[in-house]
Amino acid sequence: MTSYDKGDIVLVSMDFTNRSGSKLRPAVVISGEEYNRTTPDVLIASVTGNLGAVPHPGDHRIARWKEAGLLKPSLAQSKLATVETSIIRRKLGRLDDVDIAAFSSGLKRAMEL
Repeated sequence: MTSYDKGDIVLVSMDFTNRSGSKLRPAVVISGEEYNRTTPDVLIASVTGNLGAVPHPGDHRIARWKEAGLLKPSLAQSKLATVETSIIRRKLGRLDDVDIAAFSSGLKRAMEL
């Protein structure tokens, strides 16, 4: 079992929110160390290169997208899923600490935690 860390950018097939299909896309791992270490799953958030996507509370424009392994300016979205690590195609990169902190704060706001 490959292990992933909070902030890793991975390539995975994600379902559309209306369940009409899925798309291979980048996602950011949002689950923490204990969750990732003790389960075969990770919690992920969708990443899109469509900066004009319908905004959701908690979305975060990734400042250091190149360093994160992304091909173009991207938005980490508060569109969440749980996936088995076995379906993750590969790790693309990692968010820097500033982007991780900003997105984590946005997710707390979106979920009113």
